[in-house]
Amino acid sequence: MNNSTFLQAFEGTNTRVPVWFMRQAGRFLPGYQKIRDRYSLNQMFKKPDLVAELTCMPINALGVDAAILFADILSLPAAMGFEINFIKGEGPVIANPIETAADVRRVHDFGKLSYLSEAIKVINRTLSENIPLIGFAGSPFTVLCYLIEGGSSVNFTKTFRFIQDDPPAFTELMKVITKNTIVYLKLQQEAGIKAFQIFDTWAGILRPSDYAHWVLSYIQEIFSRVDLPSIYYVKNCRHLLEFMVKSKADFVSVDHTIVLGHSKVLENSDVGVQGNLFNGLLYTDYKILEKEIHDVLVGARHYQKYIFNLSHGIFPDVEVEKVKFIVEKVHEFKWRI
Repeated sequence: MNNSTFLQAFEGTNTRVPVWFMRQAGRFLPGYQKIRDRYSLNQMFKKPDLVAELTCMPINALGVDAAILFADILSLPAAMGFEINFIKGEGPVIANPIETAADVRRVHDFGKLSYLSEAIKVINRTLSENIPLIGFAGSPFTVLCYLIEGGSSVNFTKTFRFIQDDPPAFTELMKVITKNTIVYLKLQQEAGIKAFQIFDTWAGILRPSDYAHWVLSYIQEIFSRVDLPSIYYVKNCRHLLEFMVKSKADFVSVDHTIVLGHSKVLENSDVGVQGNLFNGLLYTDYKILEKEIHDVLVGARHYQKYIFNLSHGIFPDVEVEKVKFIVEKVHEFKWRI
């Protein structure tokens, strides 16, 4: 019998709502800050004991129902020939971005990631049986956006230009990253993750027709090939929701552009739903926050399978007590009445 509330949600047998947060092992936690002051992110990602400590930290600090592996969506391309540095206040910077079709030839399959496998094993020895470990990867499209832009972007002009200038080269890159993403997730599975999430942070910049052409089939391939409970997250997803439910993921993780309980697409689908408290509400007072949490949960009752989360990752200046308050209110909620 499965005693994990989080994993029970995939079967629709949970009696209370499970909750976890994207970036729950992040900068808002004082314990994280102490470690970050001593190490760079690249150092942190490659030290199994530190990865395990940071992954498990939110379980005790917040009371969440699942742990998510401390890593980055660019951990995979960093093992595929890209020089990636994480600069405080700037985010990831790729020293050797993809600029021309000729650069496609230097993208190779990822090498050994023994430190990641070891970290997952250490984490599972630390976690209690009812707290599963979630693995993850970036979507091929989102990862490519970073690799072409050279880091974060506002307008994604380099990505759009690359797609228009050389569609075959872009397609080849999507195929290579998709193949490696599947192997990467299977490596995590073999090491002991119990579920996984694909982060498609930048898919929302596309029109529905472009998403259907450039993204959907690769996402479907990943979810078809990795046999674990799965979640698909897209930021700014409202116009793509009808494609998300066709992704072959068990759950779709939606942001604040969707009002739970008022989406015909979700109500006409048997896919599970994760989300979607607006991150901006983490700065409001407790009375308003409690009402907003309740509204999300009431809307979620329209779905047989549901997991509580935010609209995206926790901001670094959020108060820990606010996050703990959310967990408490979600756990208090009467899920089935």
